[in-house]
Amino acid sequence: MGMTDNLLSTGQWLLTAVLFLLILGVAVRQVNWRAFRQDNAIQHSFFGAAVILGFIWQLRAGISPGLAIHVFGITVITLMLGWALAVLSGLLALVITVITGREPLVMFAANGLVTVIIPALVSHGIMLWERRRNFRNFFAYIFFCGFFGAGLSVAVAGLVMCLLLWTGGIYTLDELVNEYIRYLPLFMLPEGFINGTFVTGLMVFHPDRLVTLDQSRYR
Repeated sequence: MGMTDNLLSTGQWLLTAVLFLLILGVAVRQVNWRAFRQDNAIQHSFFGAAVILGFIWQLRAGISPGLAIHVFGITVITLMLGWALAVLSGLLALVITVITGREPLVMFAANGLVTVIIPALVSHGIMLWERRRNFRNFFAYIFFCGFFGAGLSVAVAGLVMCLLLWTGGIYTLDELVNEYIRYLPLFMLPEGFINGTFVTGLMVFHPDRLVTLDQSRYR
């Protein structure tokens, strides 16, 4: 989901821009750039994910004026790269959508928050919760981090976007509930299925690509 028109007030635009820059700064500082430069596999995953997401995000459906829905795919990238690199890779993909005219440059910060940063942080939080629970069955990682994490990330991102649109007076609460919020479960199911399927495939065939996976924990 994303905003294809400038729907935010000046105050909201400034707020989203400040939050975006703050979290982006934290992400940049979190990355071990020396290890990144020395690891070709991580580099390939990082840039490959950006290109793939940039292509996938071209495929979207319009709903209400100024709004569009599309698959995020951020959860699997977060599990592959960690949240900080996932944010940077997702923002590169967002640059592609701006270059191709799918989303306006003026909404880059807002769409970066909704489409990239919030899903990455939610997915990271679910991964940390699963790790703290210390599950010993690898299906817990697949289900909670892959399927459930992806679905929840879409729900949280969608609600944040609706909050921005409601507080900005763009849409009434009734309009958002009737035209968007009540359909959130329908967005969550394909997102969870797609991300969960990719996580399952990676865990079976290329577990080394999942940097958040602690293989020693699972029987």
